[in-house]
Amino acid sequence: MTSMWKTALLAGAAWSAIAGFAVAQEAQVQQGMAAEGLSVDEVVVTARRREESLKDVPVAVTAFSAAKLEQQGAADITVLSQTVPNITVQTARGSNSTLISYIRGVGQQDPLWGYEPGVGLYVDDVYIYRPQGAVLDVFDIERIEVLRGPQGTLYGRNTIGGAIKYVTKRLGDDASAKVRATYGSYNQTDLLVSAQTPIGGSGLSIGGAYALYKRDGYGENLTTGAEHYNKDVQAIRLSAEYKPTDTLFFRLAYDRVEDDSNPRHGYRETLPTAGNYPLLKSVYDTRAGLGDKNHVKTEGLSLTAEWNATENLTFKSITADRKGHTQTLIDFDGTPLPTLDVPATYDDRSFSQELQAVYSDENVQGVFGLYYMNSQASGEFDTIAGNLGVSIADGGKVSTQSFAAFFDFSANLTDRLKVSLGARATRDAKRSNVFRLFYLGATPSPYQGGAQRPILQTRTNYSAEKTFSQFTPRVSVSYDLSDDLTTYASFSKGFKSGGWDMRGDALITPQTVNGYKPEVVKTYEAGLKGYMLDRRVSFSSAVFLSKYTDQQVTTQVVVPSGIASSVDNAGSSTLYGAEFEANAKLTQSLSGNVSVGYIHAKYDSFSRFVPAGAPNPLNPSTTLATGQVINVADLYGFQNTPEWTGNVSLTWRGDVAGGSLAITPMVSYRDSYQQFEQPLPALDQKAFTLVDMTAIWTAPGGRYKLALTGKNLTNERYRTGGYNFAGATYNNSVIGFYGPPRTVAGSIEVAF
Repeated sequence: MTSMWKTALLAGAAWSAIAGFAVAQEAQVQQGMAAEGLSVDEVVVTARRREESLKDVPVAVTAFSAAKLEQQGAADITVLSQTVPNITVQTARGSNSTLISYIRGVGQQDPLWGYEPGVGLYVDDVYIYRPQGAVLDVFDIERIEVLRGPQGTLYGRNTIGGAIKYVTKRLGDDASAKVRATYGSYNQTDLLVSAQTPIGGSGLSIGGAYALYKRDGYGENLTTGAEHYNKDVQAIRLSAEYKPTDTLFFRLAYDRVEDDSNPRHGYRETLPTAGNYPLLKSVYDTRAGLGDKNHVKTEGLSLTAEWNATENLTFKSITADRKGHTQTLIDFDGTPLPTLDVPATYDDRSFSQELQAVYSDENVQGVFGLYYMNSQASGEFDTIAGNLGVSIADGGKVSTQSFAAFFDFSANLTDRLKVSLGARATRDAKRSNVFRLFYLGATPSPYQGGAQRPILQTRTNYSAEKTFSQFTPRVSVSYDLSDDLTTYASFSKGFKSGGWDMRGDALITPQTVNGYKPEVVKTYEAGLKGYMLDRRVSFSSAVFLSKYTDQQVTTQVVVPSGIASSVDNAGSSTLYGAEFEANAKLTQSLSGNVSVGYIHAKYDSFSRFVPAGAPNPLNPSTTLATGQVINVADLYGFQNTPEWTGNVSLTWRGDVAGGSLAITPMVSYRDSYQQFEQPLPALDQKAFTLVDMTAIWTAPGGRYKLALTGKNLTNERYRTGGYNFAGATYNNSVIGFYGPPRTVAGSIEVAF
């Protein structure tokens, strides 16, 4: 509550200043004395596959330019959790580069193969199929756009919660190069090198960027002596652009990310039932005994072709091939004992082809598209259960062939009234094979390099096929109240196909072989956006109501024979809320930004299958003699969905030492939230506030740039995830994962 009041006061102070300034300026305008150069910049986005002013887009969308991200001290896309209302974008629990995303309560926490993400991530219009390696560092970028609410009529892959667009820079026709070096807390040592050049006068340009990110750990593995929460990442992007005529454009792009950071084993929140292991003083330390080897590699190749057939009609093709491999370890019990150790391997590959036709004239604008994706995701992980004396091997593969046709067109009925109509037809054909095997001995199974030995028990072994089809419409009406104000109302439907639980135990939960059904979100939204006070303030606001049905929820509970996993279509829920974002030019040298999000998320029904031998959720002191389906809606809540989110920042610019200095303090607030649907006081995060500050000095001409960035300056300790395996079976393993501590870094950039 203290943090909430702190943010409210800061927001109130900032916007009182804006309001007071606005009143004074309005008086000057009326007297013909308006100050010059105080209007905010117009924001242009491509949210609807064409360039248009943010004010004219009847969608809740937030856009950040490269310069804006630099002012925020953004190292990677997880900064969006601080700056965009009603969104969670963070690193997964045991990883350094696996992404977990939620928008307006819709997402997917479990990064296991076979699960569809609820939030779509796109890099230059290419859909990133798997979350491994998807914590994208901010470099060589033009802008990031975040679209909230279901997206399927504008993008290649349907996404039920929203979409994050990562747009890299095009090369252009000029030769240039840039080098940036950074040194900071915990021996942070980063290097970025980028260059581009045209090849003669042929219309061909080539370019590339290389980034190296290294940092010592925030903590230590006290068992092995290795660093914990360190960073060791390399990334490369190469591209070639060819423009033989004014109407043709081709871009061939390659990217690769390799993450050799140590695995994150987490921090023990509870005392173990076996072994004398007191709680550690630092939340970044661990006593994990499984090891410290981790390797994630993702890479992709894409070809984009554009043909401006006429002044009004453009055809576009996007072809992409991506693959990834992960080899990791997570010690879930956080002790040297092999009580709950999980070595894991993931592999994925996807090919996609998208064809678009984009049309725009004075009265009609729109896009029509065809999309095809062929993907395979496989993996295997062991659950080494020392107290049970067994190793449990879970593995399998999911293949998906997705076909879709979509369109979204807008028509100007009058000079001020526009109507947009869109729809999508999706067909996902999936094939799956799943196995779960018990091996005697608490050592890795043969799948993870352990000794060859006979299978003790086959718990699951099946193959299945299903096709999931859905028609998802979208309609919106927008009206220009004036040249500077637009209001809109919309309805959209989102769809995420079904699948199978890769951890399912057919002996405990026999229904696992039937899989789970698709989930659907229907969202109603109304908004007002535009400019105020002679364009000194730009803003966007939205209210929304979502009806969420057949939600796919992963539940894992401890039973006598191990861990029982189930993915249930838990039921239905209602979500509603509001969002407000604005930026203002306060004076010639001072500008401000604010964002506020509110969401109320509640389950209407939550039908959970509880296996025999598991605790009864309605009476935890008892266990169930037989498996039952129980409605736990009154006991459960939404994960990763804080009720309030907020952000306030100010940027001062002035001439210093012959150059230009920009100083940006930023305060962001996140309300309390649950890590899982079931409330867990030992893991759930209380409300917290983060304070950051960035100072950037640019030399005359822009060739040299110095920056100083401070993150989490008040040194808040906050959890970003956790695991709950309480009880004697797994040594009372309750593990928390934490966001970064206070860090300070300085960088120098030279442009050529």
